[in-house]
Amino acid sequence: MKRTVLYVVLGSVIVAAVVGLVACRALRAQQPEGEARSAVVERGTMLVAVSASGSIEPRERVNLVFETPGRVAEVLVEVGDRVEAGDVLARLDTRQLELQVQQAEATLAAAKAQLAQLQAGPRSEEVAAAEANLNAAQAQVAAASANLDQLKAGADDAQIAAAEADLASALAQHKIAQDAHDATMKCVTITQPDGKEKEICPGLGTPEEQARYNLHAAEKALEAAQARLDELLAGADDDEIRAARANVWAAAAQRDAMQAQLDLLLAGPTAEQIAAAEAQVAQAQAALDMAKLSLEHATLRAPFDGVVAAVNVTVGEMASTGLPAITLLDTSAFHITVSVDEMDVGRLAEGQTAQVTLDALPDAVITGSVESIAPAATFEGGVVYYDVIISLEPTDAPIRADMTANATIVVDELTDVLMIPTWVVHVDRDTGQTYVHRQAGDGIERVDVELGVRYEGRAQVLSGLSEGDVVILAPESGNFTLRHP
Repeated sequence: MKRTVLYVVLGSVIVAAVVGLVACRALRAQQPEGEARSAVVERGTMLVAVSASGSIEPRERVNLVFETPGRVAEVLVEVGDRVEAGDVLARLDTRQLELQVQQAEATLAAAKAQLAQLQAGPRSEEVAAAEANLNAAQAQVAAASANLDQLKAGADDAQIAAAEADLASALAQHKIAQDAHDATMKCVTITQPDGKEKEICPGLGTPEEQARYNLHAAEKALEAAQARLDELLAGADDDEIRAARANVWAAAAQRDAMQAQLDLLLAGPTAEQIAAAEAQVAQAQAALDMAKLSLEHATLRAPFDGVVAAVNVTVGEMASTGLPAITLLDTSAFHITVSVDEMDVGRLAEGQTAQVTLDALPDAVITGSVESIAPAATFEGGVVYYDVIISLEPTDAPIRADMTANATIVVDELTDVLMIPTWVVHVDRDTGQTYVHRQAGDGIERVDVELGVRYEGRAQVLSGLSEGDVVILAPESGNFTLRHP
């Protein structure tokens, strides 16, 4: 952007020289040879202003981007549409995102149920079951200990007597079975009706088979009774003692585990367990919030009332998470941002009036005011600039965003000052002194002047002239006729 400071500090020799040269050339081009142009030194009011250019900006411009990847399902606006805050502009396919929300809700419900169960403590049924398990384990320990003690002590008289009785009973049963078997297997002689005798031997019928089975069973019972008696008389060996001791240890470990489980139920959850369950609830809640946020980001809504400036998505395509999908403008008000040189920014203050013109609308002049001045500078080509925002007052002019604008900010108002047109000012090429030609009777004289600021073709006179003096821009030849104002 080009910036022009419309005031000249005393000593701006180069500017004054340019003004003098331009004025002389213009005079020669516009006036006949030998005629001088003149002006009267006046007292009045001068403005000091800063000029800069920028572009028209809406109150707010936002590029809406899909933060969740997905396929575009709906585009509900077109360029130029006016929308209200909250209106849906475009939407992605959200079916998968909705399922993720449902899954997160289920996980959160499970975590809350676990926490509630811990905080409520054990149920009576759970305590009763744990006590029953402990009692059973204690009974197993008692039985295993009794068996171990018995193995260590050996068989007593009663056990041996019982074993001997069992052996005697098995012998008797074996004898009976043997006799039955033998009787069944003998041949017999019978007398037939005709008086003849006949010998009959047993075959393989059912009675014979039953006798054989009974004998076999009796033999096995006898062997078992004899082995039991021999075992009692011999006593337990080392392997049996070790096995019985291992059974005692296993039963004791099972009992301790049941006791620990019962103690935990009766003691209730620890602070650490409650904290861990609460952490799981918090984690599940965060996951649900994230899933809901992803679902929310799949829909673009208007953040304010405005106009759609661009639509860069199409139904069916995959939306990019890095490029704007829709651009929205708030055209309820406009402003421009200009960059002001550091030499000029010190003269600016918030609230100062500005006049804004537009290249596209040369007949429109819009009033504005300085809204804010950047606290930090930007650098461009080694020059320090400060961004200044100028808000524009409402206007009937058909202004649009991004139009080129030129702003003139009034920074000071000088009252009761002497003024002359800048085209009468000369600069001495040898000394750099600014001077004018002043009318003196029928002739002219050179008068050195000290100038202050200038604005819109007028320069402030600090010394050298008085109000009412007539200053003249004469042709270089010196042959001229005075033309009075």
